[in-house]
Amino acid sequence: GVGKTVLLETLKPLAIAQGWLWAGTDLSESATISEHSLSTRIIADISTITSAFAAAEISRNDVGFTASTEKISIKGSYQYLVQKYNETPGLDNDKLKAVLENVWDIVKGSAKGIVLAYDEAQILKDQAADKQYPLSLLLEVVQYLQRKNIPFLLVLTGLPTLFPNLVNARTYAERMFHVLSIDRLSADETEEAIKNPVQHSNCPVKFSSIAISQIIEYSGGYPYFVQFICKEAFDSYIQQLRLKIEYPSVFLDEIVRKLDTDFYAGRWGSLTDRQRDLLNVSANLPTAEEEFSLQDIAEFSKQLFSKPFTVSHVNQLLGKLTEYGLIYKNRH
Repeated sequence: GVGKTVLLETLKPLAIAQGWLWAGTDLSESATISEHSLSTRIIADISTITSAFAAAEISRNDVGFTASTEKISIKGSYQYLVQKYNETPGLDNDKLKAVLENVWDIVKGSAKGIVLAYDEAQILKDQAADKQYPLSLLLEVVQYLQRKNIPFLLVLTGLPTLFPNLVNARTYAERMFHVLSIDRLSADETEEAIKNPVQHSNCPVKFSSIAISQIIEYSGGYPYFVQFICKEAFDSYIQQLRLKIEYPSVFLDEIVRKLDTDFYAGRWGSLTDRQRDLLNVSANLPTAEEEFSLQDIAEFSKQLFSKPFTVSHVNQLLGKLTEYGLIYKNRH
């Protein structure tokens, strides 16, 4: 909801305009469960651009004394790339290196380079227990190609756990990437996000200064919330005008309740009562908007519950909530 996917989609036409080819998609659990599944995902994505290019030529001879030879062009299709993958000896990373080197041979006369771009990349991580290292494979293959001056560029977007996963996979991963963190908007930026769209489109609906200050407060500068609240307020205002209501008004409490239902209800409903209690305690901490520790939660819970949390219990519950993606660990 902070604009990661929007940013990625904005980079795509810029890269294409500069002569780069672009391949990628949203990553899924099934695509990242093993080294082979990730390799298959990459080959499938990159085949969408290589299928338009001739990958090889074969000769076909006619039968007879006056036979002629015909050259047949083979496209760089998914089937062609998979065959190349299967024919290459070695491990999955050896096979993927060979395929991507071959891909560059196919397209290098028509492109400056190839961008591999993946969204939701926080789910990509090594699985030591299963002896599967898909993230390490991806980093090793791209680094191998770049060392050979083959212009492959890797772009990953994801939740805050993405960068720690990269560092865990390779100790020097931080040197391989330019890291950009997207955070919440300031009050001025939020106001600009509210006012600019209606101004640029000469829209008859205008948000009053009071409405803008309330949206800034309710959204907390979180871009998805700004967008959600503004859309709901806009739709409500338009409907009231059509009903000939002289002084339309927007009820932000109802909009926030709808946001809770649409955005949070599914995750909230999957929690135990004690996990919900822990989130309530966390949300009411004086430092809830910044950082807080296990001790902070345990101490503050004494003011709210007759049976407060212990530090060890907080640690255990936070682990589960982190797995669910409801809380993130900023640092040790």
